[in-house]
Amino acid sequence: MAGLLILGLTAPGYAKDIYVSGVTKITMRTGPGTEHKIVAMLTSGTKLEIVEFQRDWSMVRTSGGKQGWVLSRFLTEDVPKALLVKQLQDENQRLTTALTSARETVNELKAKNDTLTGIEKKYKELEQASADYLKLDAQYNDLLKISKEQKDQITALKQNMNNEEKLWFLSGAGVFIVGLIIGLSTRKKKRSSLLD
Repeated sequence: MAGLLILGLTAPGYAKDIYVSGVTKITMRTGPGTEHKIVAMLTSGTKLEIVEFQRDWSMVRTSGGKQGWVLSRFLTEDVPKALLVKQLQDENQRLTTALTSARETVNELKAKNDTLTGIEKKYKELEQASADYLKLDAQYNDLLKISKEQKDQITALKQNMNNEEKLWFLSGAGVFIVGLIIGLSTRKKKRSSLLD
């Protein structure tokens, strides 16, 4: 039965994991048949990789890389119960460790949560006590803004005054120069008319 199962699942070049079935020990030989030399004794539960299948014999490879032929009827695809028990024990140990770690994490988080709750309570007390400070700070910022706007207006007005003073100065200078030119030109005309 096991041979048919393995035959149905194996093809040339197809490697599959199998196990030594419930017998105590089986022989691994150099060829397919009892007349071939024994190269190893395999115990029940040994994990093997099936490499080739011929009638009642299968060529297998151990996890250590040793190859040989064994009787197919002593092989099974089912994981042996002893190996399953070991795997389940390992999984149980892993889960127990994870649970312990999770409980420690929960305790740490609980302590941090308590600390944060205390900090939040103190923060609310400070927030309530500092409400007036926040109002004063807002008023101060508003006054700073108004002060800056007024300084900007004063600077603009001073600039306008300076520009107007320059304009008046230039206007006065212009009037003076125009007057001087007119005065000089009328003097020349008077002289020339006197000479004529």
